[in-house]
Amino acid sequence: MTGRLLRRAAPPIPMTGFPGVQSDDERLAAVLPLNSKLLLLYEGALHAEGPVWHASQQRLYWSDVSNRRLLAWQPNGEVTVVQDATHFMNGNAIGRDDMLVHCEHGRRCISRSDDSGRTMPIVTHFEGKRLNSPNDLTVASDGTIWFTDPIFGLIMPSQGSLAEPELDHRSVYRFDPATQVLQRMADFEQPNGLGFSPDGQILYVSDTARAMGEIPGAHTGQTHEIQAFDVAKNGNLSNRRFFYHADHGCPDGMAIDQRGWVWATAADGVHIIAPDRTPLGYIPTQSVATNCAFGGNRLFITATDTLLAIDLYDDI
Repeated sequence: MTGRLLRRAAPPIPMTGFPGVQSDDERLAAVLPLNSKLLLLYEGALHAEGPVWHASQQRLYWSDVSNRRLLAWQPNGEVTVVQDATHFMNGNAIGRDDMLVHCEHGRRCISRSDDSGRTMPIVTHFEGKRLNSPNDLTVASDGTIWFTDPIFGLIMPSQGSLAEPELDHRSVYRFDPATQVLQRMADFEQPNGLGFSPDGQILYVSDTARAMGEIPGAHTGQTHEIQAFDVAKNGNLSNRRFFYHADHGCPDGMAIDQRGWVWATAADGVHIIAPDRTPLGYIPTQSVATNCAFGGNRLFITATDTLLAIDLYDDI
């Protein structure tokens, strides 16, 4: 843990040119003030991703994937480097033990940080073969770790290392830290963001295969949507179905609030969708929004080189 200072304590800066929140449903105004300002908390990343609010520490962690750093923002505005020279960390989450867990493109694993900030791999292989490049993860209420495993880190040197995949599938997995059992739950073209409904009975997963077209030499996929599954008590998935797609770019990382609304990032900002698939509105961003997370009454957004935030009415 380095603690190197990147931004001194200071108030956030309102983003210039922010056109305001777009409301498509009157319900949104009760949660998100339509005159809210979009706040700039930090700029200078290469590829900001994986925000997660650590409630017990009162700080926001996120990854700068290509710069190979794990960063932390504190409510006073200070930003520090928590881990330097990471193995291309991407998604982050808080485990049931209150420790950070991470997706690593470089080591092609799920890892866990200890109290000193050192990370140790906890999931590296499936059926004897190395994982592709774990991208995003979430922790279910029972403590199991669910993660996506596309191949982006194997075909983009800026986010990993060029390598041939050992697995012939790109999947969503469920790992139980208590039993050390890893299960393959569903296959996709290129799974990316994921999250559970507040009751844990629906799993949402974004597939960003179309983004492969932006990578030189990569085979372009067609999928650019969020899919939903029903989740049984034992974790099994059923009733796979289409949930949402964005007109600009691909739905990427997401956060689900206590109302069951899905806040999904895409090329043009954060889209807010009700569980019945009704679009509620969206928060436009000037650069590609990659992921988002709630922290108290604030939505944090990673967008290309920046960490952004917008304030909400209630603790969501």
